[in-house]
Amino acid sequence: MQTEQTLEFDDHQSPPFVYGRQDEHLKIIERTLNVRISARGVKVHIQGEPDNVGLAARVLLQLFELVKAGYPVQPRDVDRAIVILGDRPSLDLKNIFLDTIFVSSRKRVITPKGLAQKEYVDAIRNNDIVFGIGPAGTGKTYLAMAMALDALTRKKVRRVILTRPAVEAGERLGFLPGDLMEKVNPYLRPLYDALHDMMDHDKATELVDSGVIEVAPLAFMRGRTLNDSFVILDEAQNTTRSQMKMLLTRLGFDSKAVITGDMTQTDLPNVETSGLREAERILSRVRGISFNYFTQIDVVRHPLVMRIIEAYDQADQARMARRGPGDRDDRDDEDDRRDSRSVRDEEAVEIA
Repeated sequence: MQTEQTLEFDDHQSPPFVYGRQDEHLKIIERTLNVRISARGVKVHIQGEPDNVGLAARVLLQLFELVKAGYPVQPRDVDRAIVILGDRPSLDLKNIFLDTIFVSSRKRVITPKGLAQKEYVDAIRNNDIVFGIGPAGTGKTYLAMAMALDALTRKKVRRVILTRPAVEAGERLGFLPGDLMEKVNPYLRPLYDALHDMMDHDKATELVDSGVIEVAPLAFMRGRTLNDSFVILDEAQNTTRSQMKMLLTRLGFDSKAVITGDMTQTDLPNVETSGLREAERILSRVRGISFNYFTQIDVVRHPLVMRIIEAYDQADQARMARRGPGDRDDRDDEDDRRDSRSVRDEEAVEIA
């Protein structure tokens, strides 16, 4: 059954920014929700299935309020608004999109792009240790980086430390060419990329060279006390139990730590328990520590990424259902043996 709804905005200046360049935002809503939208001046007419028309109307009305508040709506914001309001119809997008975390050197305002991101940011503000757990593309590390740079800019901390396991479990680097830093830099490249995305390259280089921002393998944290610091541990699913404990116990006075990871992407051998999973089990009820979770609905990369994650999740669930509890696929066993051989054969040099 088809239905229709007409909206009329009370501001003649804002609608063009709601509609987007050449009605790009309206076309996104039409394509995603399978509705037809016609706009003229301050009036918008929507046709389609009742639920979809209702959602399209909510999205347009909330985008209008964002524009009136001065928020520069982009096409990706329209995609996010559809996802968010489809899941939580009563949510006010202004409470999410207008929460400015950091303004990059390119004058781009960094804000949460969903409810999970908003809760994650609030958790970082209110707790000294925060875990962000979920699939790739949900903004776990990027938002943590923005919060760290904001804290540094406001002089809440004196330095930012960005770290991750140099490679799989034991931080072995193999027979790679170059000196130690040349060996580890490829594994730290994603952290540099996020840093340079938010900060002018020359300024970032100056802060790194002076030690105000430190990008280093996790092994380099041993034996240190990190005072007045904002610490980000990325790819935490690849830490061992002892590595995770080591990092968490480095935290000194006036410091924060944000630990991010994806439980489904661990490179640890099967015999090794992920330090991230162990920390979740042991620390989930410790006061002052917050665990925040993301799902595929929170993915803010290319729209296909969300669908790819969903497809893999469905395939994993189907495989588990076929095998039954405790069973293992022979191909999985062979993959594990091959991975184990690869680790032994190619990764002989370990960071001291």
